[in-house]
Amino acid sequence: MSAEPKVSIHPSQTSLAAAVAARLITRLVDVQSDRGTATVVLTGGSMGTAALEAVAESPAHSAVDWANVHFWWGDERFLGTDDPDRNAVQARGALLDHITVDPDKVHEFGSKDEFPDENAAALDYAEQLAAAARAEVDIDADAVQPDPRLPRFDVLLLGVGPDAHIASLFPEMAGIRTKGTTTVGVADAPKPPPQRVSLTLETINTAQEVWLSVSGSDKAGAVGLALAGAGHVQVPAAGARGVRKTLWLIDQDAAQKLPGRLIDQDDESGD
Repeated sequence: MSAEPKVSIHPSQTSLAAAVAARLITRLVDVQSDRGTATVVLTGGSMGTAALEAVAESPAHSAVDWANVHFWWGDERFLGTDDPDRNAVQARGALLDHITVDPDKVHEFGSKDEFPDENAAALDYAEQLAAAARAEVDIDADAVQPDPRLPRFDVLLLGVGPDAHIASLFPEMAGIRTKGTTTVGVADAPKPPPQRVSLTLETINTAQEVWLSVSGSDKAGAVGLALAGAGHVQVPAAGARGVRKTLWLIDQDAAQKLPGRLIDQDDESGD
């Protein structure tokens, strides 16, 4: 089972970033109240970074026990460890360097300094995920996991490109077609850098909640196609679904071609 998408529209990128931050803080507090620890999968890009900056700026962020949050990434550029274009480097600058985290719970993709190619880095991340899944079972033998190779993802954040790609899964390319593995190496991405590592769509769809945050009129066509029911190979964003919630958080510019039946402009709570 996967959740049908809900849509929440916000006036601007700034208000959208603040709304994503507020929802994320609320959700992590709720999960920690129930389970003690929480897990979030981060995304890169301008919207993803803006949302993390908004978390850091929010007075409410102190309600989260950040040392008991596991951080994973949906994808990464296969670059040097400290390259400023890496999603993890941007996330550190936006949020992680400003809160108290447990380094053992920050799970970055391997870099070009550490692995010979993107496939080796993808395999290493799959092994990290599997090890985390085993550790969860050791702690709680009754833990419910949609995929035994993966830990529980409470919230998985995604951006959407103008071509409707998510993570580093691009339209019509091998990555979006990959099945049977939790991660994939991407050698020929159509935007730089060409070498990347990514979670597969199957992995993304094990998350309890998938949130797609999109800003800008250049993304309106992708949003419209994804929510009109396009196929995921042609429109990867159409295939992203959470187990219990699929939430599109978009600004007015990105909503220009949205199917009218999905508009819920009043849904701006952290629920």
